[in-house]
Amino acid sequence: MKKVTTKELAEKVKNNEKLHVIDVREDDEVAQGKIPGAKHIPLGEVPDRLDEIDKDKHYYMVCRSGGRSGKASEFLEAQGYHVTNVDGGMLAWDEDVEK
Repeated sequence: MKKVTTKELAEKVKNNEKLHVIDVREDDEVAQGKIPGAKHIPLGEVPDRLDEIDKDKHYYMVCRSGGRSGKASEFLEAQGYHVTNVDGGMLAWDEDVEK
């Protein structure tokens, strides 16, 4: 599984790179703030919402600490998606968040 640090991802955000971030935390966690532009798909809903994820795009998967997004990354990789897990998750995210 590919991994990226929050610092590396933050640089991409700052450079206005076209990113596709999926936040797999629960609703109450996302309400506290998410990476700007991130799409919210709770981990339990990922298998039922594959139609919202384009196999031709690369996605960064994020959760609170990296565990749930790691599970989502493994699942999506097995389905043929291009994903990278955000190591450390939102606990390690020191940048601005979108509410």
